Amino acid sequence: MADIAFLLLIFFLVATTMNVDTGLVRVLPPMPDPNVKQEDIKVKERNLLLVFVSGNGNIMAGGQVIDIHQLKDKAKEFIVNAYDDENLPEKEIKEIEMPDGSKRAFPVSQGVISLQTTRDTGYQVYIMVQNELTRAFNEVRDNLSKSVFHGKKFDDLQDEERKVITSAVPLKISEAEPRNMGKK
Repeated sequence: MADIAFLLLIFFLVATTMNVDTGLVRVLPPMPDPNVKQEDIKVKERNLLLVFVSGNGNIMAGGQVIDIHQLKDKAKEFIVNAYDDENLPEKEIKEIEMPDGSKRAFPVSQGVISLQTTRDTGYQVYIMVQNELTRAFNEVRDNLSKSVFHGKKFDDLQDEERKVITSAVPLKISEAEPRNMGKK
């Protein structure tokens, strides 16, 4: 009887599939060299969009309380700065090598989106905010891709073409340490 139970246990362990944990896909920067002193990076105020998510799900972006559905458009406006507004991020002209070997100048935004939450912010709200911010970057990349590569969407590009677009529209989302908002 013990042998049969053992064989059944082994069978179910081998035949059963496990759920795969899902998360946010992010490419992290390499670890800094511990021998090199790291300087604090100074970001001009106009190059920073502060997105704060409270524990009850309220979202504040750029000093305004907004709805989750407005966040993507607010982030896109910040990233693109189509009218060179002095209150939105600066742009730096950057020469990027194209897949055919030529070089092309792109206005690269110096903007950084800083996301901060409270300790009691729900995971679902946090993921929704992350998705909206990532969606904003993806739509900006898609629009640039269509204009540079003759109507091709960003997802349809070859690796060399993708590298051009990601260099022109880098994903700059910074996550600040969560705040404690409790009573003292």
